[in-house]
Amino acid sequence: MEIREAIRQFLLSLSVEKNASSHTLTAYEKDLRHFVESFQERGEGKELSVGEITISHVRSYFAQLVRKEYSKKTVARKLSTLRSFFRYLMREGIVETNPMIALNTPKLPKTLPKVLYLEEIKALLAQPDLSTPLGLRDRAIMEALYAGGMRVGELVGLTLPKIDLELGYALVFGKGAKERVVPIGRYAVESLKRYLLEARPLLLAKGRRESQFLFLNARGGPLTDRSVRRILEKYITKASISLKATPHTFRHSFATHLLDGGADLRTVQELLGHANLSTTQIYTHVSQERLRKTYYRTHPRA
Repeated sequence: MEIREAIRQFLLSLSVEKNASSHTLTAYEKDLRHFVESFQERGEGKELSVGEITISHVRSYFAQLVRKEYSKKTVARKLSTLRSFFRYLMREGIVETNPMIALNTPKLPKTLPKVLYLEEIKALLAQPDLSTPLGLRDRAIMEALYAGGMRVGELVGLTLPKIDLELGYALVFGKGAKERVVPIGRYAVESLKRYLLEARPLLLAKGRRESQFLFLNARGGPLTDRSVRRILEKYITKASISLKATPHTFRHSFATHLLDGGADLRTVQELLGHANLSTTQIYTHVSQERLRKTYYRTHPRA
């Protein structure tokens, strides 16, 4: 089978069987296309068959990535994509051997997630101008991110029927097309109610069309992941916070602050929507590290 056709079938399988998100599919397709293009750069032609790919091809690709000084994280991700691709090909009987078996993925240095302190969260929440529709929206966005520990894709995908401000919860559409209920604390509820009453109707009027999406941009259309990132970058600069925070930093902070407050790991796992407890366990290390830093910063004889 020609490699481009194999890639098409692999992506279709991810979409149909795994309910992979559009972001995941785009990332896999980009990595696999880069792999194919590496053969063209070496003059090996366009019609390469997946059955012709050997460990030497993969090693040459790996060497090319290293030579072009890709980061270890990027190299590891690209090789992980290839592993998933060839596992699929083996499972479907499209190839007889897996060229990835003999290749070791480079070890990545273990880094702990960056977390905002509560004082920094409060400083960020104090930045939006609540006399404007966009300020009310931005405050509601940050309150919702911190209250529910949502991924940015889950946040921008929220629709009006999926939130219940009286009960204080939202139904989000997460990774693998899995839905889960996330809490919305009283501060976020108050902020969202004010946004829905005073700001959203004005933003919706600018778009001159109906929309079920909860958060709207200045033209009345749905917000994008990138828009939320830009919004946060603006307030981080205004608040003079040194940490380069992203929407995911709010998620990290949500989990760490819960553990700091005594929540058990299983509860945090459910709230984050992690499939495996091992994914959530990294926050215990973050919490311990924060305790150590706080001790040495505040104890008079530390």
